[in-house]
Amino acid sequence: MRFASVLLAAALLGSVSCPAAEPFLEKDEIFSTKLNPTYKLVHIPGILVTAKGTVLAWCEARKKGGDWDQIDIVLRRSTDGGKTFGEAKSIANVPGPKTKNEFALRVKGVDPNDVTYNNPVLIADKDGTVHMVFCLEYMRCFYQQSKDDGVTWSTPVEITTTFGAFKKDYDWKVLATGPNHSIQLKTGRLVVPVWLSTGTGGNAHRPSVTSTIYSDDQGKTWKAGEIAVPCTEEWINPNETVAVELADGSVMLNVRSESKKHRRLVTVSKDGATGWSTPRFDEALLEPICMGAIVRYSLAGVNGADKNRILFTNPDNLAREDGKETEGKNRDRKNVTVKLSEDEGKTWTAIRAIEPSFSGYSDVAVTPDGTILCLYGKGEKKEFGGFAFGQIVLARFNLEWVQGR
Repeated sequence: MRFASVLLAAALLGSVSCPAAEPFLEKDEIFSTKLNPTYKLVHIPGILVTAKGTVLAWCEARKKGGDWDQIDIVLRRSTDGGKTFGEAKSIANVPGPKTKNEFALRVKGVDPNDVTYNNPVLIADKDGTVHMVFCLEYMRCFYQQSKDDGVTWSTPVEITTTFGAFKKDYDWKVLATGPNHSIQLKTGRLVVPVWLSTGTGGNAHRPSVTSTIYSDDQGKTWKAGEIAVPCTEEWINPNETVAVELADGSVMLNVRSESKKHRRLVTVSKDGATGWSTPRFDEALLEPICMGAIVRYSLAGVNGADKNRILFTNPDNLAREDGKETEGKNRDRKNVTVKLSEDEGKTWTAIRAIEPSFSGYSDVAVTPDGTILCLYGKGEKKEFGGFAFGQIVLARFNLEWVQGR
C-alpha cells in the first residue's frame, strides 16, 4: 500500500498529511472518441471527490466539435479512488422546447437545430450532496443535485434570473459557469465562478468579464456577486475561472484571460462574492489562453497536515525564441503541468510536467488517501486547430511525485 492505513481512516477529503511514500504516476484514458465514436470531440473535463470518497469525472461530449454544436454532458463514477470507472452517462437534460442563443446564429456554421449543453460545474458538499450547475445555449443556467454520489440527479431547476443582477453593471448576452469543479466554503456557502459576454466578439464569447454566483441555502436559491475582473486594456477578456478557499476563509479566483502579459490573473474576496481585490498577474503561472484548475491539497493542523498546500494545473507553455517569450500566436496547448504552493498561492515551490505532448483543459482533485487526480485533454497531434482533443486522460500521482522526491 502506498499510504498508511491510519491515514485512510483519519483523512478529511482534500486536507491530508501524507507519510513518506514512493513517488508514482499512473495514467488511464477516461473519455475518448474511440470509446464512443458517436462524438467527434471530448472537451472541458471536470473532476471531484465526494464526501463519501467517490470520484466523479465528467466532460462535454461534442457531436461535431464546436462550442455551439450538439453537446452532451457525460459523467463516469469511480468507487476505488479513480482506478476504475463505470460507464459514461448523460446527466443534463432540460425538458421542453429549446431556443438557440441568437448570438450563436451569428457564428459561421452554427446549426440552429443543435442543442448545446455547456460549462458543467460540480461541488462536493460536506454533507454528501453533490451540487451541479450547467448552462443551456450559453443563455440559460440550471441547478440540480445528487444525493447518491452521482448515480441519479434531481430535475433541473432554472436559475437564470440570478444573472439578471449583473445587467446593471454588464449587459451580457452570453453566460457561462465555471467550468470545472467549484467549492463549498467553511461557512457552507457554495461559490461558482461565472463569465459573461456581450456576444459581439469572436465566437460570440468576447468581450467578457468574470464574477461569481453563490448560495447560502445548499442550492435552493442563488445570488449574483460583484464583477471580479472587468475587461480592460490590461485585463483582456477574462473568462474561464476557478476558485479555492484560502486558509483565512477568503476566496481566491484564478482567471484565464487574453491579456498581453500571458499570465494567469488572481483576485481575492473575503466572502467569495464582494469586495474583490485589484486583479494581479501571477508571474509564475503562464497563460497560453487555456483553462486551468486549482484545488486545496492540505490545510495545516487539519488531520495532522503540517502545511497549507494548494495545487494548480494548466498547460505550462508559451511561444519562445532564444529563451525569450514572444508575442507570436504559437501558444500551443501542450505540457499540462502541476504546480505546488505552500504559502496560499503566493509562490509555487514545485513544478512537474504531467503531459509534455499536446494537452489542454484540466481539472484536479484529491482523494481521502492523498492521491492527486488530474483529468486533462490529450492529443497525439495538433487536433481541431489545437484547441481540444479526442482523448481525456486521468493521471493519478502522489505529493512525493510532485515534489520530485
